[in-house]
Amino acid sequence: MSPTVQTCLWFDHQAQDAAETYVSLLPDSRIVASYPARGNPGKTFLVHVELLGQRYSFLNGGPHYKLTPAASIEVHLDTQAEVDRLWDALLAGGEPMRCGWLTDRFGVSWQIIPRVLIDLMLTTDDAVAGRVTQAMMGMVKLDMAALEAAARA
Repeated sequence: MSPTVQTCLWFDHQAQDAAETYVSLLPDSRIVASYPARGNPGKTFLVHVELLGQRYSFLNGGPHYKLTPAASIEVHLDTQAEVDRLWDALLAGGEPMRCGWLTDRFGVSWQIIPRVLIDLMLTTDDAVAGRVTQAMMGMVKLDMAALEAAARA
């Protein structure tokens, strides 16, 4: 078997709940396996999950370490409706940040990015990229129409 890489996220005790939540929100996602905590019936130690084809391990490691925005899960979406739906669902019980970032109720940081932003930033026109960047910096949840308007201004 060839080597693989997957990110492991450390949770206090919510790994199973987080995995079930994310799988319900992201199409083509699934829980691959859940491993019980030895000597602690009914509790989960580790969950392997696949979100949009990317594998993760969610570890219930206790309160020793905390997740921070220094690492985030980035999701690229095609429509504003997709951005709005995922943003609203992940934000429930969480904290909005700016520029399309939020921290969900489990402490995981997310970047909810419309693909149009990436396309607009790939321009060779520095003035367009500057206007788009300035517009993005003033947003909390990213707004595709406003980003496109900034590019055209």
